[in-house]
Amino acid sequence: MKHRKINIFIITHIISIIILFEGLFMLPAFLVSLIYKENISGDLIRAILLTLCIGAVLNISTRNFRNAEPGVRESLVIASFGWIILALVGSFPYLVTGSIPRFVDAYFESMSGFTTTGSSILTDIEALPKSILFWRSLTHWIGGMGIIVLVIAIMPFLKISGMQLFSSEASVVVEEKVSTKIRYVARNIWMIYVGFTVVETILLMFGGMPLFDSICHSFATVATGGFSTKNTSVTDYSPYIQYVITIFMALSGINFTLHVLGFKGRFKQALSNQELHLYLKVIGAVGLILTVILYTSQQITFEKAFRDSFFQVVSVITATGFATADYLVWPIQGIILIAFLMLIGACAGSTGGGVKVIRHVINFQYLRNSIRRVLHPNAVFNVRYNNKILNNAQVSSVMNFIIIYYGVVIAGTFVMLLLGNSWATSFGSILTTMGGVGPGFGLVGPASNFSMLTDSSKYLLSFSMLLGRLEIFPVLSLFTNWFWRT
Repeated sequence: MKHRKINIFIITHIISIIILFEGLFMLPAFLVSLIYKENISGDLIRAILLTLCIGAVLNISTRNFRNAEPGVRESLVIASFGWIILALVGSFPYLVTGSIPRFVDAYFESMSGFTTTGSSILTDIEALPKSILFWRSLTHWIGGMGIIVLVIAIMPFLKISGMQLFSSEASVVVEEKVSTKIRYVARNIWMIYVGFTVVETILLMFGGMPLFDSICHSFATVATGGFSTKNTSVTDYSPYIQYVITIFMALSGINFTLHVLGFKGRFKQALSNQELHLYLKVIGAVGLILTVILYTSQQITFEKAFRDSFFQVVSVITATGFATADYLVWPIQGIILIAFLMLIGACAGSTGGGVKVIRHVINFQYLRNSIRRVLHPNAVFNVRYNNKILNNAQVSSVMNFIIIYYGVVIAGTFVMLLLGNSWATSFGSILTTMGGVGPGFGLVGPASNFSMLTDSSKYLLSFSMLLGRLEIFPVLSLFTNWFWRT
């Protein structure tokens, strides 16, 4: 079967729009530098102008394709290379201001921000100018919902429907039919996304957190990113603030289409979601088990054991990466539970990472049915999601993804080992970057960072972040012969 040739001009034009948006998003960081009278304002202007010039040149040179609709293959290229270029351009403020002088480190930090991974090479976060800290947190907020979805939201202006782009960017296995037009879905999601950010900022300020820190932490929470403005993450903040962040991390780990249903008054439909039920059950069960483990093994009050347990459970399952405690010093049972949560992930259609709860729901039913067929070979057992029977293609897609996901984690671990890292560091760093969690195990635990890794390891982990953010297939498809055949 022959496909039409991939149109590089359509790809370039849409990427140019992404670059232009990114340049505009840098402006608030420049304003922050003026407010705090920092001496890097001129450097930030240069980074903004460089970004806007690149975007403008690419946009103008491909203006004849502004009304063209990208096909499936163009969309996959845009989704993959769009994030690579997004991270590349996002490193400009770090490099130009000298805040992160080495390219590999600046690119790692930028990719970690946009993919909402939260892994960092910074050893002294509080030493950075506030404008750079703001940009660092803002990269989370942009990447959390996806700048491509933002482009779709304004597609009426650009006269592009954006259907293929939404399909490549969204991590939804089974769609919730909230609206017949994708751009309205994107608008509704962004309204809720912005609303969560504003409400959390107000609540954090009410708890005594300064405005600047409240905004940055809200960006990181709603995007499930985990970049903090403090070296100790949120450990030193009050219990009230930690509870607020826990609640908003949990909300952000839920499929945003369910939030849309809720805000439309369709609570019964939203609350009946099968994935949501399992997500809440896992948080509740693991949180309570960890509370008992910490209370009986640590010299702390029951309230602190409860707070630390649920904070870390929600932080890890949603792949946010904030920390109130170093889970590597917990009893081994606690560490195993944390690793278990990294493998589960948040809900599909959320800003969280990982395999996603919905795939485990389907996988569990498939395995259960396989066992039941042994006992009843002539019986017919179906895999259902929200009382709807899934076809074999949908089930196979889920099973293939899980197998490939864990296969990539194993392969990445061995490559990290070949690069001279320990077993714990290799497995922990790949698992956490693929899942978008942030801190891992070994030398990259919650009490340390990724600065000591080799440049080769940082590039590999940056690629791992991209794979996890785009859920593997869009990226891996670019490495196949059939994709490029005409």
